[in-house]
Amino acid sequence: MNQVRRLGWVYFVGFIAVVAIGYVPTFHDAQGNLFGLFKLDLYDDSLHLASGLWAGAAAAISYGASRLYFRLFGPLYFADGVLGLLTGSGYLDGGIFLYGPLDLPLTTRFFANLPHLIIGGVAIWIGYRLAARVSALPA
Repeated sequence: MNQVRRLGWVYFVGFIAVVAIGYVPTFHDAQGNLFGLFKLDLYDDSLHLASGLWAGAAAAISYGASRLYFRLFGPLYFADGVLGLLTGSGYLDGGIFLYGPLDLPLTTRFFANLPHLIIGGVAIWIGYRLAARVSALPA
């Protein structure tokens, strides 16, 4: 199994863990915010679960499916993080459509969207840079 597929499994486990963590009371503050930053709702949990299942399915199927996952998923997640940083609401969970722009402090917007920026940015790198190097290696 090559690095791209292994990283697909890492994304699978990571997203399933994110969904699970959302149901652990220890990680919530008195207002119900996860890590004191944001609330995860059914839309968020569905998005994270679908992202993880997509990563796992791609990793199980093939290198090409994993590469396609990272090439599609990375820009979508990264752009969602940029929009969330600028407006306080993302589009993947429907937040910008349901709640519109939110008047949140910059630090809250930054830390709430940092995971999407990092996860999406790394996925872009995996899908376009790492995948190109892996495909050039002899089998």
